[in-house]
Amino acid sequence: MAAPLPPRSRKRHNPYLPILVSIVIGSAALASVIYLLQPTWSPQQRGGEPATLPVTIGHTLFNVPTAAIRVKLQKRTGPQERVDMSFLYPSLEPPTAQKHITAAEAEAEAASKVEPIDRIFVSLIAHHDAVSPEERAKTIYPRYLESDASTVEDTLMVQAFRSGTPYAGEDLFMADGESFIARCSRDAQTPGMCLSERRVGDADLHFRFPRAWLKHWRDVADAMDKLASQLQGPGK
Repeated sequence: MAAPLPPRSRKRHNPYLPILVSIVIGSAALASVIYLLQPTWSPQQRGGEPATLPVTIGHTLFNVPTAAIRVKLQKRTGPQERVDMSFLYPSLEPPTAQKHITAAEAEAEAASKVEPIDRIFVSLIAHHDAVSPEERAKTIYPRYLESDASTVEDTLMVQAFRSGTPYAGEDLFMADGESFIARCSRDAQTPGMCLSERRVGDADLHFRFPRAWLKHWRDVADAMDKLASQLQGPGK
């Protein structure tokens, strides 16, 4: 008669094993999420901020220098209605120390030249299919202009807006045969400021700079071209 088989030994279950497994799985998932969320668009600068931020205006992507952003709430990635910046002129570098303000204050300061006269102000603004800057210059501005125009510098022409119009107290500067157009306030208690606009995708780029810079308007035009190209990123 065969000897009876020894009784099967009971496995001892560790009551903490499921908890440990859950912790390991959760930690691995968290590490994966943290890795995927790490910014990869640019190297880090001092203070833990990326050098540039990918910002979408409408469906148009821009690479915005973080240090150039003037409104603290706009220092984020993703879709935005507008982003306000300033750059030193003529280097076109972001200011080293930026005072954070609201969007309304950014517009007012750019128009009144509260900051030193060593910078050019740039705003990216969603246009929502409004009249383009080119169309405004062709069809709207001429309704309010004086009939006489004069040359002020090289091929740059100036024409005053009539009194009693929406642009009274301003002058329109246009370069004959070139794309440079600027609407400028006149010097008064504060120096005059100019606004030049151009459309890129779903955004209008507003450039504001002192009227006195028009003595070297070609340099200003080149600076705006460089900034527009820089903000669109490589390959644009």
